[in-house]
Order: sequence, then C-alpha cells, then structure tokens
Amino acid sequence: MEDKEVQQKEKFDKMTKTPIPKLIGGLAAPCILSMLITSFYNMADTYFVSQIGTSATAAVGVVFSLMAIIQALGFTFGHGSGNYISRKLGMHDTEDAEVMAATGFFSAVLAGCVITVLGLLFLKPLVIELGATETIAPYAMDYAGFILWGAPFMMGSLVMNNQLRFQGSPTAGMIGMCSGGILNIALDPLFIFVFQMGIKGAAVATMLSQVVSFVILFLMCRRGGNIPIYLKNFKPSWKRYKEIIRGGVPSLARQGIASVATIILNRAAGVYGDAAIAAMSIVMRVTNFAGSALIGFGQGFQPVCGFNYGAQLYGRVRKAFWFCVKSSTGILVIIAVIGYIFAPNIIRMFRDDPQVIEIGAVVLRFQCVTFPTFAWTTMSNMMFQTMGKAFRATLLSLSRQGLFFIPAVWILSAVMGLRGLEISQSVADLGSLAIAVPMSLHVLFQFKKEEEAKRLASQTVENKKI
Repeated sequence: MEDKEVQQKEKFDKMTKTPIPKLIGGLAAPCILSMLITSFYNMADTYFVSQIGTSATAAVGVVFSLMAIIQALGFTFGHGSGNYISRKLGMHDTEDAEVMAATGFFSAVLAGCVITVLGLLFLKPLVIELGATETIAPYAMDYAGFILWGAPFMMGSLVMNNQLRFQGSPTAGMIGMCSGGILNIALDPLFIFVFQMGIKGAAVATMLSQVVSFVILFLMCRRGGNIPIYLKNFKPSWKRYKEIIRGGVPSLARQGIASVATIILNRAAGVYGDAAIAAMSIVMRVTNFAGSALIGFGQGFQPVCGFNYGAQLYGRVRKAFWFCVKSSTGILVIIAVIGYIFAPNIIRMFRDDPQVIEIGAVVLRFQCVTFPTFAWTTMSNMMFQTMGKAFRATLLSLSRQGLFFIPAVWILSAVMGLRGLEISQSVADLGSLAIAVPMSLHVLFQFKKEEEAKRLASQTVENKKI
C-alpha cells in the first residue's frame, strides 16, 4: 500500500474511532485560531483606519459587504466541494475526491477574476449601491479598488482552506490563513501611516496577505496525505456543479444574505449620519470576531460529521452535535457577559467619538443578550450542510439575516427610529433559533432511530449465530 493510501486510511480511522471530545477538540483548535486571526485582521483594518476619521471608518463597513459577497462565493465553492470530498473519503473514493477538489478550486479562481473585472469597471456605482454616502464614497472607492484585485486569491484561499478542513487537516489550513492574517496586521500601520497611503494602505495590506495565504495553502494541499490540486483534474460538469451547489448554497445564502442585510442596514443607518454607519460597522466587526471562535469550533465538527455520516455512524454524529452545542453555548454566555459590561470601552477602542460610542454601545449590548443562541443555530446549520441536506441548511442560513433581520430593519426602524435599528439583530437571532430547534431535533431523533435499528439488527445476527 502506498504511503498516501496509508495516510488516508489512518485519517479515516482517526475520524471514525477517536473519542468525540478529543477528536473535535483537536480539529477545532487550529480552526478557532485561524478564524480568530482572520477576524482579527479584519478588525485591525477597522482599528487602524478609524485613526483617519469617522467617514473612513464607515467606508470600511460599507466595503465589508463587498468582501462578504466575495467570501460568500468562496465559501460556496469551498464548502460545496469540501462537503463532497469528506463524504467520498468516508466511502474510500479518493479518485472522485481529487476531481472535485480541482473543479471547486479552479472554478472559484475563475469566478474571482470575473468579479475583479466587473467590480473595477463599475466601481463608483458599486460603492454607492453598497450604502456609501457622498462623504464616504471616495474612501470606499480607494479601499474597494484594491480589495477587488485580491478577489481571485481570496476565493482560492477559502476553497483550499475548507477542503483541507473537510479532509481532517485543519492545521494545514490554519498555517495558510494565519500567515496571511499576521502579515496583514503587520502591514496595516506600515502602509497607512509610514508610507502615508491612508485607507488605500489598509486595502493593499489585505490584498498582499491574501496572496501569501493563497501560495501557502496551495503548497499545503500537496502534503500530509491531503488531496492535491492538479489542473488535469479540473473536469467541470453539471453533475459536479450540482454537488457543489448542493453543499455550498447554504454558505452562499448565509454569506450572501448577510451582505444584502449589511447594505440595507448601512442605507437605513445613513439617515442618522456617518457616525451611525461607523458604529454599526464597529459592532459588526466586534461580534464577528467574538463569533469567529464559534465558527472555528463548528469547523472542527464538520469533518467529524461528514466522515461519520458517510460511514453511516449516526450515533457519533449525534454525540458530536450535542458536545458542540453544550460547549459553545457556555463559552458564548461568558463572552456575552463581558461584552455587555464593557460595551462602551470596546467601542471607544476603535473610535473615540461620543456619538459613535453612544450608538455602538447600545447595539453591542442588545447583541450580547441574544449572542448565546448563535451556538444552536450555527451547529444545526453546519450539520445540515455537511450531510448534504441543502434545503434545510439553506432555509436556516437565510433565516437569521434574511427572513428576520431585513424585515426587522425595515419595520422596526420605521416604527421606532434608531432604536429599532439597534435591536433588529437581536430580534432576528430569536427568530432563527425558533426555526433551528425543531429542525435539528427532528434529525437527531431520526439518528437515534437508526442507531436502535442497527442495534436490534446486530442482536438478531448474534442470536442466530448462537
């Protein structure tokens, strides 16, 4: 047996036999670190740019929705191909997994090139549509221009990182993502202040960090028994794109609708001035940073879910889900309490503007009240998506920012003004929880029935032998 086959067999045994807490803990740790650093360097852009002015800070928030769209497409190809790869590896079908890895990667890079061209051609109308005001637009154009150049690298990196995770190699993904993230944090002050590039410097730092992550991740895909990416395996077909859509649309729905929601929020907040947009932008980055640890924990759960679901070990999937929900809920409660108490101080770290602090602290505190509910909805979403249950995963992805948040922004802001905007996300969190609980409990109950059926069948076989 070749070394690669031995490594893949060892990986399969690890994913299907290691005790759940130890397995998820080991897989989640590098994912959490990777997500925290990635989120931190997004937050670093906001921090350093905030030293320029309120309008520049708001511009980062406006362009964040563009980055979210790029990330949404990257996650679509990454999660779609990665989910498929993990199930195929659980079935010992390595050849099909290799073709899907190449198809997902090269399709994402090509899509990123299209975004770059179209975005640069229509840059000004693009930032206006994203919610930039006349005072914010010049900063937003400077920032978005360089971000668009990095789109193919950003999307390619996200695909490779997710494919590595779903193969049970999160450390390799962490090395690639964290290397770029640390570089971005180091380059931000250098380009913004030393080279006096202003907000353009932050964008250049982000673009260069994406290129570095891309190169490192590409090399990591060729090591440690991972699925390598070769152009010869790029075999686009409707069948493969159907699988990518099936596994990736929930990510597209979640990230895409989040982008739309951000645009709508920026437009609604614009009525109250640049300070309101800046405050919403800061809170968004802070909560994304806090939530990134949860996402990382869930990313440790996904390969366990995929391998064991593919191997029909439903009991392990069920145990993994409950372990993740209980652990992450406890952690989020602690984070929420800290965030609630120190909300004004947290906002002040980014922008020492009384109006920004006043609005931001209220928004952050409302968000902290419902923040722990994110544990159940996130784990449920990841479970459905990894299992290939596209409709349920997509519905749940759309619920938080789409079915509930967008209507909440429109209705509550019309009825309650600024306070309506401030509570909109919390209202949406409660609504999405109400959908997630019965959906996931139904699937978990089905798993339990499958376990019981297999146990009875095994007993029957043993009795016949006796």
